[in-house]
Amino acid sequence: MNTERVGATPEGTPVDRWTLERAGTRIRLLTYGGILQSVEVPDRNGTVADVVLGFPGLTGYLEHRGPYFGALVGRYANRIAGAAFTLDGVVHRVTPNEGPNCLHGGAYGFDRRVWDAEPVGADGDGTGPSGVRLSRVSPDGEEGFPGRLEVSASYTLDGDGALRIAYRAVTDAPTHVTLTNHTYWNLGGADGVPATSGHELRIAGGRITPVDGSMLPTGEPAPVDGTRFDFRASRPVGPGYDHNYVLDGGPEGAPAAELYDPASGRALTITTTEPGLQLYTGDHFDGKPFGPGAGIALETQHFPDSPNRPAFPSTVLRPGEVYESATVYRFTTR
Repeated sequence: MNTERVGATPEGTPVDRWTLERAGTRIRLLTYGGILQSVEVPDRNGTVADVVLGFPGLTGYLEHRGPYFGALVGRYANRIAGAAFTLDGVVHRVTPNEGPNCLHGGAYGFDRRVWDAEPVGADGDGTGPSGVRLSRVSPDGEEGFPGRLEVSASYTLDGDGALRIAYRAVTDAPTHVTLTNHTYWNLGGADGVPATSGHELRIAGGRITPVDGSMLPTGEPAPVDGTRFDFRASRPVGPGYDHNYVLDGGPEGAPAAELYDPASGRALTITTTEPGLQLYTGDHFDGKPFGPGAGIALETQHFPDSPNRPAFPSTVLRPGEVYESATVYRFTTR
């Protein structure tokens, strides 16, 4: 593990980069935005490549923040309709940053904040630092969200080289919280052919939450049977997806999703405590610097617009409660 200064924000706040390496996996993490800058793993022949879309330095992230490359997003991942919600009879108006709606926490969300960082041990076993805990306090009213939120995200590598991201938050007033990581995966290598031209995907989700033209849920979840949304059996994934899957659950540790690149033999297996997974195929990339479909985002989270959808799993966090969520990304070859 090592850390280095890589620059500063336009406001002058220093930004560090942490490098972790274990069991053949090496990751680089920025304190700016909690950004997962790189993930290097071998292919079936042992050739190592970076399998996430990113930039070599801080400047790229400051200039291209719209796609949220590798970022920790919050306070509310995904969309909130009309940038408003009612909680305990009080209307809260959050920052609109996608037309009239709020996306990924607003115009200045967690992805644009500089986080405090400290080393942590693997699973608390005391064997030495193998991870980094990022933390910050989101003040009451930040981007319109109520409550002072103390939040952390721990990035650790286990003995097999799997990456675990564990989120934790507490609040002093009722609020809404759902956090995720917004990495785009290309298992052929970040400089390789578009992921949507060759990767195969399986998602353990038999329903999606259908959306309207603004990508907001229209109502109750719908089955994927007989539609292009059915990835319950692994098959090639093409463009045209920005949809939330209702995960089936199953035994603890059961995969929520598996992404596979036949050309390199790399496979990514994702397990999570979250009830949903957003599949986004990067169709809106404009070639600066990545073209459409260059990477695939698999965001584990609660459902979009849950604050305005009582039938969806609740994202309310109240004083005295603890928000906890964890997602594991495991890398193998075949």
